[in-house]
Amino acid sequence: MDVDDEPVNGTKTLADVYERAHVSQEEPGCFEDAEAHEGWRQVMFDEIAMIEQNQTWELVPRPDKRKVIGVKWVYRAKQNADGSLNKLKSRLVVKGFSQKYGLDYMETFAPVARLDTIRLLVAIAAQMG
Repeated sequence: MDVDDEPVNGTKTLADVYERAHVSQEEPGCFEDAEAHEGWRQVMFDEIAMIEQNQTWELVPRPDKRKVIGVKWVYRAKQNADGSLNKLKSRLVVKGFSQKYGLDYMETFAPVARLDTIRLLVAIAAQMG
């Protein structure tokens, strides 16, 4: 079998893989690396603005004799199918794994509904008038 044969549908040649790997946007490993790049600074600013606009978090006074929960930035460089940069994304996430049930919190609440659940509720509401 010749190495230069045409690839099977859905696969890429080794040359294509190498080319894409060299063109891709590298994701920063820490905040300092991201802060040094204007594109990452802008997406972090946009994320903070969206958190404030949606009132996702509420700033409260620091409790006495309690540990503060930390946050971490998560960075992703989204690419198009051809390997070119589509957009940069950053998310500010809470390090919730540092909490202990019964000590730092007593209950959890995550207002997230799956699309299937929303469709079911709308269908039931339409059926019942």
